[in-house]
Amino acid sequence: MKKVLIILLVIIAVVAGGVWYALSNAGDIIKTQIEQQGSKFLGTQVSVFNVDLALSEGRLTINDIDVENPQGFSDEDAFSLEAITLDIGNVTSEPYRVQSLTVNAPEILYELDAAGKGNLIVLKDNLAANLTASGDTPPPSESKINPLVIVEEVIISNAKLTLNFEAVPTGEYEIEKKVYEVTLPTFSAGAVGEPNGLPADQVGAAVAKAMLDNAIAKAKQEAKDRLKNAAKDKIQEKVDEEKEKLLDKAKDKLSGFLKDKS
Repeated sequence: MKKVLIILLVIIAVVAGGVWYALSNAGDIIKTQIEQQGSKFLGTQVSVFNVDLALSEGRLTINDIDVENPQGFSDEDAFSLEAITLDIGNVTSEPYRVQSLTVNAPEILYELDAAGKGNLIVLKDNLAANLTASGDTPPPSESKINPLVIVEEVIISNAKLTLNFEAVPTGEYEIEKKVYEVTLPTFSAGAVGEPNGLPADQVGAAVAKAMLDNAIAKAKQEAKDRLKNAAKDKIQEKVDEEKEKLLDKAKDKLSGFLKDKS
């Protein structure tokens, strides 16, 4: 009877440590845990506006998640997520299943400091270090609120990536515009936690890592393309300058030749 009661009361919320049991005020409890665990893993402040839990529909929505930039970067948020929606599947036994986790319209800032170090790289390093630090098997009391979870599909859609390398010196390649916005195509991270499940906080961290990896790869490619184009423009500019010099010399020689002929 006790086991059945626990099954009926289980609430699943997966993002940066968000799978938790609660008897009342579930939204507030989940919100608090996401903020605490997210801040712990990413090494910067994570805040959530609210959590909407619809048990009858098997759906949980986490609204307005903001991840602050790490130290050494601007006061802008590194991540601003409009919503994360979880469609909950099997909750009768571990590993618990989330059918899909959808991140809608995230705004992602990839910012480089003067040394060329990226804010998202720092967050990714923090995540890896803190995951390793918390990788030991939790005590029984903690495992009850950190069960094994599988997310069958992770989808990130309508992401807007802002690339900012205003602080990076570009030498002779003068680039007038150093802030760009790029809309990323829908990205699927596939399944997380298959086949045996992962502790809930590690599932949330795995989702965050997938987002970081995708954003970093796109940002690096975009920066490479922009600098490549700037280099091409600079080369073309020098070619044009040399052409002008040659033409001027040719005109001088031709002028001298005509004078001699007269």
